[in-house]
Amino acid sequence: MALTDNLVVLLVSLFIGGIGIYVGAALLAKSRDYGHAVVTAGIGAIVWAVVGGLVGGIPLIGPVLTFLAYLLVIKWRYRTGWLTAGGIALIAWIAALVVLSILASAGYADFSAIGIPNV
Repeated sequence: MALTDNLVVLLVSLFIGGIGIYVGAALLAKSRDYGHAVVTAGIGAIVWAVVGGLVGGIPLIGPVLTFLAYLLVIKWRYRTGWLTAGGIALIAWIAALVVLSILASAGYADFSAIGIPNV
């Protein structure tokens, strides 16, 4: 895959991740800033990759620590509590699945997004 193709996939994935976080934050944190959501998705993806790379292979503890680090990013960016951050993450995951399902069924995307864990 060419560098430009990789950049397009990265940008589209971040925008989809941003949509998911935007929906979750709009519903639970009363945030209406899509740009903030996209940046949060990017930071979340980086934190997920770094922490997952460091501890992700440790059975049970690694995935939990990786997910907690991702939640910490949402908590920090939206100045919420842990439960609200978890709710934003859950809604973001569901919203990203919906968007990716629509795009995949239309033949425009595969089933993955950067910025939303395991989507």
